[in-house]
Order: sequence, then structure tokens, then C-alpha cells
Amino acid sequence: MSPATVSNGRTFISFWLFGLINNILYVVILSAAVDLVGPLTPKAVVLLADVVPSFGLKLILPFFIHLVSYRIRIALLVFLSSGGMLIVATGSTISLKLVGVVFASFSSGLGEVTFLQLTHYYGETSLSAFSSGTGGAGLAGSFMFLVLTTWLRLSIVTTLILFSTVPLLLAVVFNFLLPLSIATQKSSGYEHISFVENRGSILVADSEYSTAAVSGRHFNETKEKFILDFKSTLKKLKPLVLKFMMPLFLVYFGEYVINQGISPTLLFPLDEMPFTKFRDAYVTYGTLYQLGVFISRSSAGIVRIRKIYVLASLQIINVIVCIVQSMYMVLPNVYLLMALVFYEGLLGGFAYVNTFLRVSESVNVDDREFALGSVGISDSAGIVCAGLISLWLEKSLCEFQKSTGRPWCDIE
Repeated sequence: MSPATVSNGRTFISFWLFGLINNILYVVILSAAVDLVGPLTPKAVVLLADVVPSFGLKLILPFFIHLVSYRIRIALLVFLSSGGMLIVATGSTISLKLVGVVFASFSSGLGEVTFLQLTHYYGETSLSAFSSGTGGAGLAGSFMFLVLTTWLRLSIVTTLILFSTVPLLLAVVFNFLLPLSIATQKSSGYEHISFVENRGSILVADSEYSTAAVSGRHFNETKEKFILDFKSTLKKLKPLVLKFMMPLFLVYFGEYVINQGISPTLLFPLDEMPFTKFRDAYVTYGTLYQLGVFISRSSAGIVRIRKIYVLASLQIINVIVCIVQSMYMVLPNVYLLMALVFYEGLLGGFAYVNTFLRVSESVNVDDREFALGSVGISDSAGIVCAGLISLWLEKSLCEFQKSTGRPWCDIE
């Protein structure tokens, strides 16, 4: 086996693990929403705590993230995610648990921007691997949570403490598995780029902005440079909005309205479902959704979809179908709902991977690293909007169901 083959294999595995590890706690927290806040509190509260900090961070990171080395970013990721998960596991109140969720959310946002930007230096294979890994995180996180809490009956505290150790693997992968240097092929549309030997120096250390930023003697020059960079950043964002960001926003808005605002109410009498508790239906829906996401996010080498707006339209149709089902039970059994949730996950995964592949193919190489890190703002924006609506939607659907003699949404 040639050194190049070994290096490519290590790159693929590294980025697959980056995607898996960075996203798994986000998934586990959403899977645990019912257990963290109980049946009477909208699960969107957990969703918002899990995504708003990440979204806010993504909004400001493009303006300064180039000043922070990848080594420092990895250290921050480990600290925020592991520490946050421990707070979630051991917090004595819902408020304290949500503080831990916020920490983990900051980590998730920083991680997605960091690893998407890092794919710029490793080529399309790394992007496909990262996307597949994020899908794997959804499946692994939701399924493992289902197994540990529903099948093995471990306590929520024990389960969350176990998951808090997972982020430590980020440092291991970055420092020992990821190749020190790699050159992408010009034929793939990338320039020939090599990393410096010290990973800790992977940043734009010799730019005018970073040089001035660390020198008090050049404060005025730094201020003017920052204003110019801010305007330049907004200018670079503008062409990304309608082409990439809006359709991805709509897809994520639709799927998270379903996941957090509607799926807790997609219930049948307990004797008509293969569960012992109503909360098991919510966890099962989450696992099936993540299975769909994993399959479609891993499909880049097989299926390419360039019209992301088609996926967005189909996802909005799913929202309508699920609302009608919650209100009037038009589908006769829970198994059809499971298939619908799986299909919802397929649409979400296809939108994610194809959006970023289109960015990597069509954006000029000089702006590609920026674009890859910025387009991710749109999925978080969709989730935030979905969470805000779901705060009202879940309660409204639940009240409607109770008025028609279906009180299951208030039962654990």
C-alpha cells in the first residue's frame, strides 16, 4: 500500500471521526429532552438551549476565527463539550442542566465551523467523510441512548456521564491520526496546499490583520482593517444566501419543527405501539430520523442532488402531513409514522451533504474556506426558528389532542 493511500485513508477516518465526535453530544441531548425537562415542558426548550448559542457563535466566527489556531480550537472543543455534558448529567435543576446544554452547544458550533474549514485543505474526500461522520453521530448517539436507557435501563445520569468522555477523542484524532501534511489534487478544483509541520500553526498567522491585532502600536490601523474586513465579509456572504443558505435553512426548519414540535405528539394508545412507555416513541422516532440522516449524508459518492429547493419543498410538505396526523390521526398506525420520520431524515441528510459539496465545487478557491464555514449558519438559523415555533406548537397540538380525548402527550 502506497504512502499516499495510507495518508488518504487516515484523512478519511480522521474527518469521519471529527464529524461523529463533534455532533454526537448534540444528538444525545436532543434524545434526552423528555428526560431532562419532563413531559409537561416543551422539548423545544432543550432544542433552543442546544442550538441558539451555536447559532450565535456561527454568526460572529467568520469575523475572527482566522486568528485562532486549530490546536487551540480543539482544546476549547474538548473543554466545552465534556464540561457541558457533566453539568447536564449532574445538574440538580432544569436551569442548571440547560447551562450545561449551552456549553455543549458552543462546542458544537465551534466544531462545525472548524472542521468544515479544515476540509478546505484536505479536499472533497474529507468533506464527504465529515458529512458521513455527522450522520453517523446522529445514528450512534440516538441508538446508543435508546439502548442504554430503554433496553439496558441505565439511569440518565450514568448514561450522560459516559457520553461526556467521548470528546477527549478529538484531541487524540487531531494529534495522532490526522496526517501532518497533505496536498490536494489540482484536478479536483483545489490549489496545491500543504500544511506546515506544526499543526498548532495552522492559521493565517502572517496576515496583515492578525499582525496588527496583537500590536497595541497599530490600534488605529487594526480598527480600520477590522471595519474593512467586516464589510468584505458581508460582501462575501451575500452571494451565498439564496443559492446555498436559504434552501438549507428551509430543510432544517421543517425537520426540527417535526422533531421537536410535532413528534412528541405523534402517539397512539400504548397497547397499539411496541413500547412500554410513551417517551419511548419519542426516542424511537429520533433514532429512525438519525438513521435516515446517516444514510443520506453518506451518499455523496452515489447520489448527487443539485436542486436543494426541491428537498426543502418536500420537507415542508412533511411538516403539513405531520401536523394533520397529530390533529386527526389520518395514518392508522405508528409504523407508518416511523417510515415518515425516516424519510424526513433522508431529506435532511441529502440537503446537508449536497449543499456543502456544491459550495466546494462552485465557490472560488480563495473564498472557499470562508464559505464552508459560513453556510453552516443557515442550518442553525433554521433550527432556532423551528425551536421558537415549537415552543407554541407542541403545547397547542397537545391541548387539541386532550380536547378530543387523547391525553397521551402528558403521560411519561
